[in-house]
Amino acid sequence: MAKVMVSLPDDLLHAVDAEASRRGTTRSGLLRDLAEETLRRRTARRAERMQEIRQAPGERRSHGGGVAKLVKTHRPQR
Repeated sequence: MAKVMVSLPDDLLHAVDAEASRRGTTRSGLLRDLAEETLRRRTARRAERMQEIRQAPGERRSHGGGVAKLVKTHRPQR
């Protein structure tokens, strides 16, 4: 397992430590769980969104010339 260094503001680090303590885990364990959960949700949201795009009436479903436009049209706004 790789080890990494992460810089966090003091108040966030205190919140992470408090949550880790509340859950009965370590700081590393909590950050690992949160990262996995976030990435899992992101993957699920992407799959749901792709399904919505595929089911949208009148949308192109091939890899033809309109795909870039389709992706830009349905890209989430930040």
